Amino acid sequence: MTTAPSLVITNLAFAYPDGNQALYGVNLIVNQGERVALLGPNGAGKTTLVLHMNGIHPAMQGEISIAGQIVDAKDKEALKRIRSKVGIVFQDPDDQLFMPTVGEDIAFGPYNMGKRGAELDAIVDQALAQVGMSEFKDRPPHHLSFGQRRRIAVATVLAMKPEILVMDEPSSNLDPASRRELADILRALDVTIVMVTHDLPYAYELCERAVILSGGIIVADSSTESILKNADLLASHRLELPVGFSLS
Repeated sequence: MTTAPSLVITNLAFAYPDGNQALYGVNLIVNQGERVALLGPNGAGKTTLVLHMNGIHPAMQGEISIAGQIVDAKDKEALKRIRSKVGIVFQDPDDQLFMPTVGEDIAFGPYNMGKRGAELDAIVDQALAQVGMSEFKDRPPHHLSFGQRRRIAVATVLAMKPEILVMDEPSSNLDPASRRELADILRALDVTIVMVTHDLPYAYELCERAVILSGGIIVADSSTESILKNADLLASHRLELPVGFSLS
């Protein structure tokens, strides 16, 4: 039996109410289990594209499907299912952590999907184990370091058993140790990952494939290594490797 791709975007176009056209016909397929870096300059449309994946922005033109299910903003029940399949980890973990304890934050989503009792406890414990934070279950999130809070934010999404984990600038504001720890966690996950980042070495480390979105269209889609070796391509879309970084 053939498994549907995790993500299929077909001819997606979108304009904001002020007339600003953010996307001009995006086509993209991400297969199950792939890790894909979504690169591009500021204002390229990356955030707009990501917010289409779970129906926050309704498709004006074109179509998105998640694991074979079309994202239809008008179908509230279907949209609820889609949003459980597309987990977005925002750049600032404090946008996602609002409960008194870590465990309650992680339980929030599954609880609202009807999970209770021992089943809910098992989901929370598994998500905490996946990010190496089991001992922090009863701690207040605001007492944790920034890197720890980011890992807990990842756990809140993993608890929903998503089809796609979307990471928005996952390495930003992390010290070197936290950056490495998060990379180890992401590498070990058996889930499709779309990583929005300006951190090209992190994209190279974690994603075999990269896509450049620029001016609302996809201008490159290839192996991360081949894209990062193309200096002219990077320069033309305001992307830069750090000084001294070498592709090994």
